[in-house]
Amino acid sequence: MSEFFPSPNDLANHKIFDGVVITTCAASRMMMSLVRMEPNSEVKAHSHPHEQIGMVLKGRAIFKIGDEKKELAVGEFYRIPPDVVHQVWALDEGAEALDIFSPIREDYL
Repeated sequence: MSEFFPSPNDLANHKIFDGVVITTCAASRMMMSLVRMEPNSEVKAHSHPHEQIGMVLKGRAIFKIGDEKKELAVGEFYRIPPDVVHQVWALDEGAEALDIFSPIREDYL
């Protein structure tokens, strides 16, 4: 395994909800995950102590972060502070997003 260039076999893959799969790559203090959502799938309401930022790469999805809800499309960003409840619904074409977490999420390694 290369320290600097992880191969696909070095990355973790998890099904986190029905129709939602993530692939993660971690460093010592941050983690990146590629989230793939099938059409009309849902990331159920949850929170975690990690700070999270991200960007929609493909498709469209509705994000609910705290009390605010917004439809996001390719190239749009979001911020999720620690311990804030959030939820995501992919629309008809599905969605992909890139998430960055700090500190790393041990449950996604």
